[in-house]
Amino acid sequence: MNTLANPVGPTAARSNAAPSAFWNPYLAGFCLGLTLLATYLAAGRGLGATGAFSSVAAWLASVFSPEHAQANYVHSRYLASGSPLTAWLIFLLIGSFIGAAVSGVLSGRFAISIEKGPRLTDSQRLWLAFAGGVIAALGAKVARGCTSGQALTGGSILNAGSLAFMAAVFAAAYAVAWMFRKEWL
Repeated sequence: MNTLANPVGPTAARSNAAPSAFWNPYLAGFCLGLTLLATYLAAGRGLGATGAFSSVAAWLASVFSPEHAQANYVHSRYLASGSPLTAWLIFLLIGSFIGAAVSGVLSGRFAISIEKGPRLTDSQRLWLAFAGGVIAALGAKVARGCTSGQALTGGSILNAGSLAFMAAVFAAAYAVAWMFRKEWL
């Protein structure tokens, strides 16, 4: 069992109790699979976050330039489904954020902090995180889905493109991990 012996952050400073142990990864994976099955049964589709962000981006584009948004093939597809507040993925993201916060508080692991290696400053870490987020967002659009959509949803239905995507993700991670490990030592 993994536990944090010395929790760090503002919450840890106020609490003398050690955080709860992490869940068993097999049990967590099983529960994630049940969640995916429930989304298929309840919503008729799997998990993924890219659609929520795309829906909001299309709506924002229509607020500032309705003509441009309607003429844009990608935006017009999202606008045809109505307001972003009618997209269930928006509520999935909001619920994920709230659920993660509640879970963190209940397990004694909630803390607002910047995790980084000893050689990086806070601003360097935040800029690198922002750059990584932009690259991941562009990759999600090119791949036609985010990691959760590709790996969980696409993988669960044995989509060849999703399986190839996940193989590429793992291969790329192993290929470049040695270049960045010094930043965390």
